[in-house]
Amino acid sequence: MNIIIAGSGKVGSTLSRQLSSEGYNVTVIDLKPSVLETSVERYDVIAVQGNCASMEVLQHAGVADADLLIATTGADEINLLCCTTAHGMNPKLHTIARIRNPEYTEQIYAMRHIFGLSMVINPEKQAAAEIEKLLKYPGFLRRDAFARGRTEIVELRIDKNSKLMGVRLIDMSGIIKCRVLVCAVQRGNTTLVPNSGDFTFEEGDRIFVTAPTKDLTTLLKNLGIITRRVRSCLLCGAGRVSHYLASALIKSGISVTIIERDMERCREMCAMLPEATVIQGNAGDTELLESEGLRDFDALVTLTGGEELNMIISLYAGSMGVPQVITKLGYVSNQSIIDKLALGSVVCPKDLAVSHIIRYVRAMQNQTGAAVSVHAIADGQVEALEFIVDKNTENCGVPLKNLKPRANVLIASITHGSRTEIPNGNSVFHAGDTLVVVTSSRGSVRQLNDIFS
Repeated sequence: MNIIIAGSGKVGSTLSRQLSSEGYNVTVIDLKPSVLETSVERYDVIAVQGNCASMEVLQHAGVADADLLIATTGADEINLLCCTTAHGMNPKLHTIARIRNPEYTEQIYAMRHIFGLSMVINPEKQAAAEIEKLLKYPGFLRRDAFARGRTEIVELRIDKNSKLMGVRLIDMSGIIKCRVLVCAVQRGNTTLVPNSGDFTFEEGDRIFVTAPTKDLTTLLKNLGIITRRVRSCLLCGAGRVSHYLASALIKSGISVTIIERDMERCREMCAMLPEATVIQGNAGDTELLESEGLRDFDALVTLTGGEELNMIISLYAGSMGVPQVITKLGYVSNQSIIDKLALGSVVCPKDLAVSHIIRYVRAMQNQTGAAVSVHAIADGQVEALEFIVDKNTENCGVPLKNLKPRANVLIASITHGSRTEIPNGNSVFHAGDTLVVVTSSRGSVRQLNDIFS
C-alpha cells in the first residue's frame, strides 16, 4: 500500500515510523529540509520537500498511485486543501485530515464528500472523550472498548496497598468475584503474557484485564477501589480539550470549575460555557488551588499547555488526596519515567490520533476479514484486535481446547449477540460473533484466520 504523509511533526513522524516498520510504502511531504532529512535517516521513507497543498508537489509525491493520504500539518486549512486537491487528482484516494478547530466541526461533517475526506481526526476531541470515559470509572488508568461497548480491556496499577499485591493469578477470581482475563502485564520495561496460574502480581505492575463492561463496577468494588460517581471536576487550563471536556461533563450533570491564566480566554470560556465556573489565575499556584477547595473536588484534570506544569499540579493534587487525577501530556517519550510518577491516568492526544489512523490503515489493507478495530496497549508492545466472525472464518463451532492458536496470540473475549464471555476451553465461536484477540507480535495478525497456526 502506498501512503503519503503530509507534515512531519510529532504525529507525522510517529506515523512514518510505525507504518514504514510494517512494510507500507511511505512518502513524507514537508516544507523543512531538516525535518525530512531526519525522517529519511530514521525511517524507510521517501521525502518530498514543498507545500503539500500544491498540485505540483503532490504529483511529485506520487499521488496518482497512492492509496491513502494523511494530512497532519499544523494548519487545519492546509490539511483540508491538501486532501481536497489530492482527491481531485486521484478520486480513488482515501484521505485523512487532522482538523482541530471546533468551528469547522459541523461544516466538515456536512461537506465531507465535497472536500473528499474519508476521515477527520481531532486529537483534542478524542482526548476529551477518553478523559470523560476515565472519569466514569475512577480507578482505571485506561479503557479500550470493543464489541460496541460490551467488552473492554482496562488498565490497573498494582501498588503496595492493592488487594492483588503478591496474589497468584489462579487466586485472583476469589478476590474480584467475577470472571476476567489478564491478557498482559507491564513490569518495568518488560511486557509479560501470564501463561501460568502461579504467575504472581508484584508492586508496580500495570495489568491489562479483559472483562465484560457490565462487570467493571464489580471488579473495582471487590478490589476496594472507590467507584462513586464524579460530581465535581477541576480543569486546569482552558484550551480546546478543556472546552470539549467541560461541555460533555456539564451535559452529564457534573459541576465543572476551570482555572485559566489568560483573561481573554477566560471570557471566551464564560461565553461558551455559562454553566461552568471560570477562574482567572495560575493553576500552578498552590494557594489558589487551596482557596478554591482543591481537596473537595472528586477529580482534577491538568490540561495546560505546559507538560511540566501539568505533572507538577497532578503530583500536588495526588498528595492532597484528590480521588482521581488525570494528566494530559503532549508527547510521551519515556514511559518508564512516567510510570514512576504518581500522575494518575495519563492521556496523550497525539498518541490517540496515531492509534486511530493506524486502525483505519489496517482496515484498508485487508477489507475482507480485517480487524474492525485495533488498539495498542502496554506502551505499544501488545495489540488488541476486534474481529467479526464470518462464513470464511476457520474453526467455527470447534471448542477452543481443540484449537492451536499461533504463538503469542490469545483470544480474550467472545461476544455472542448481547452476551459477552471470557472464554475457557469449552468456548466456541460462530458466524456473527465478535472476537477480541490479543497478540504481542504487532502487525502479524491482519485477518482473523491469521491467529491459527
